[in-house]
Amino acid sequence: MTKPKEDFVKELLDQYPHWFDEPERMKLAQMTSRNHPYTMLFSPIQVNQLTLKNRIVMGPMGNFDMAEEMGRPSNKMIQYFADRARGGAGLITSGLVPISQAVDPTVTERGNKTYFPRIDSSRTVFSGWRDLAGSVHAYGSRFFIQLTPGMGRVGSPESLLTKFKMPVSASWNPNYYIPGVPCRPMTNAECRKIIKAAGQGAADAKAVTIDGVYLHGHEGYLLEQMSNPAFNRRKFGRYANWQNFGLDMIKEIRKRVGPNYPIMYRIDLSLALNETYGKRMDNVVTLKKFRKERTVAQTLDYLVNLVKAGVDFFDVDLGCYDNWWLPHPPNSMPSGCYLPVARLVKEYFAHENVLSNAGLPVPVVGVGKLGFPDLAEQALRDGDCDMIMLARPLLADPDWPNKAYAGKVMDIRPCIGDQEGCLNELVEGGHMQCSVNPRTGFEDVLDRNLTPTACPKKVAVIGAGPSGILCAISAARRGHKVSLFEKTGRVGGMLVPGSVPKIKYEVKNYLAYLEHSLEETCQKFDLTLKLNCEILPESLKGEGFDSVIVGVGGSAVKPKLPGIDQANVVQAIDLFLKPEIAARAANVAVVGAGAVGCEAAHFLAAELGKKVTIVEMLPFIMPGLCTANRGHMIHELEKLNVPLLNCTKLMGIEGNIVRLERNISATVPDPYVTWMPILPENISNPFAKKIKEEIQAQTLKADLIVLAMGLRPSREFHEACVSAQVAPEVIQLGDAFQIGGVFEAVKSGSLVGRTL
Repeated sequence: MTKPKEDFVKELLDQYPHWFDEPERMKLAQMTSRNHPYTMLFSPIQVNQLTLKNRIVMGPMGNFDMAEEMGRPSNKMIQYFADRARGGAGLITSGLVPISQAVDPTVTERGNKTYFPRIDSSRTVFSGWRDLAGSVHAYGSRFFIQLTPGMGRVGSPESLLTKFKMPVSASWNPNYYIPGVPCRPMTNAECRKIIKAAGQGAADAKAVTIDGVYLHGHEGYLLEQMSNPAFNRRKFGRYANWQNFGLDMIKEIRKRVGPNYPIMYRIDLSLALNETYGKRMDNVVTLKKFRKERTVAQTLDYLVNLVKAGVDFFDVDLGCYDNWWLPHPPNSMPSGCYLPVARLVKEYFAHENVLSNAGLPVPVVGVGKLGFPDLAEQALRDGDCDMIMLARPLLADPDWPNKAYAGKVMDIRPCIGDQEGCLNELVEGGHMQCSVNPRTGFEDVLDRNLTPTACPKKVAVIGAGPSGILCAISAARRGHKVSLFEKTGRVGGMLVPGSVPKIKYEVKNYLAYLEHSLEETCQKFDLTLKLNCEILPESLKGEGFDSVIVGVGGSAVKPKLPGIDQANVVQAIDLFLKPEIAARAANVAVVGAGAVGCEAAHFLAAELGKKVTIVEMLPFIMPGLCTANRGHMIHELEKLNVPLLNCTKLMGIEGNIVRLERNISATVPDPYVTWMPILPENISNPFAKKIKEEIQAQTLKADLIVLAMGLRPSREFHEACVSAQVAPEVIQLGDAFQIGGVFEAVKSGSLVGRTL
């Protein structure tokens, strides 16, 4: 291999929508153990002078708001990482730890408080890092700290209001969250100050027994802004050469820590902005500046120079904030999506005979939805990469490595890729959690093992959705006598229809995990599952239950409009359960552009070949959803030529004619915008244009109308149980209380089951 193909990135991205039609590849995206024993995955590897016990790396899952407000790692943060070390990962990496507080105003808040951990401020933080490193070492794992020069244009623009300081960048660049806020270029002196701080941070890390440093040079953060010509358009000075900032930083770190201390570097092979947005790169104001992004060939050259400067190994992906689904691949993207990227870099290093300063081959860490042991092992056997990075899978199940090694693959709790508990929690101001693991982020307060009850109860759980299942399992394993009632013939609740589209393969895996866990619990504990059993509140009263847990879910919203009861009007849930409903429909209207509506539209267009239009009364598509998941779905719907009619109300249906009222004002937001996020409700954008009304009556022809207008809580069952006093204790769970997602359902079910 002498030169990468110019269209390598485009060809790779073009494969993603069709990946789900390849049966052999889909088999590797399941919790199977055909490749066990995983001899490659659990073989040691040497990085510089450090030997890692296996090839599993915990990826940097942001430890925002897990340290004390001045930056010292708290017990919460220490236990969070220690739990992953106990679970068997060979290398644990921290989330972002800025070293640019003196330059980048976005990495601290008013009063010098921070939602990031710090290692730069003073010795007061060192004890936390020493305790953290020691806790990880106790389980035979290594710990690297991820240092970042800062956020730059992807930092919070609130610094302008709270500190009267502009965000910084490599050149004059628009802020990602509010493009109307400009980010000023750093001076050369400020660049040198950050470089010196990186060296000091690395020296401090070594002093507090941290095993290595990890530079955050991807995704469009400040290091990438300086080392990518898309963002660095400086004309003069040393840092007009976009490689010099990163190279100087590595040299400074190497000077401070010596030749034997490992340095890891995170980078994207390409921002893939041109491949993502095509002609929009010439027309959209906020994208225009970024057209001359770093090419694949330039990245490879930079990687070689980074090795010469002192880097020992890399992990490589694609994308940045402006196409956020690429560096944070959501549930709608394929597993193993960046293995071809890792392979390209690995082959290039081999061809160029690239060796580290320790005289070793430079390992390339594979990233991108590799949380399936068979897939991870196969990637290593095939030579796609040298190590496997697991981030979200280790939030879902810290014991992933230990379970994989033992061949207990079905016991691994799989990630579902919704990113609501992890990525979205950080955006909304929370700390790291997980939709399927209620202990994640609460390791300091929730024991790994369930506490046996001292007072066994007779418990009825009504409804076998995720909240009901987890409540029943937790309660039974603690020693309660539990009956789980489900009115249908299958457990899972909304997970059953939600796992039908091919892009929801991870939800399908999670549903299989819940069924497996439920079956195991029924065999080993006092838990009885009663399917096809629609129990009434009054029939519970004479059964002697001490606790009745109501998790009956929600009911689909159906507006009172003319024609809404026609035979060609169906709920999205029913469509997923019976896709044959759409067999004779050529044109389909989906009403509602939340997650369910957009997934239904994608399912109809991509899998069933229908012509689909989405109708949404709100200005934005999928508001409240994680930006990465939202962006990718909109991007795919646009490629499928699905019209998104936002600011449009359904007024009625007459046969196959859908009557609408649509706001056609030029001030209505473009629904296909994915290069800017929707701001949280509590953040005002002074540059946002007010939406004016220019209502026009329109019609739409549709053979099938699919309603995806949300759910409303089914509170009647709970109220009837309380009124009839069916048990001394009646508790409401999940959607029966308040409509949410898997994140809320799992948390409520598990916590109630833990505390009965």
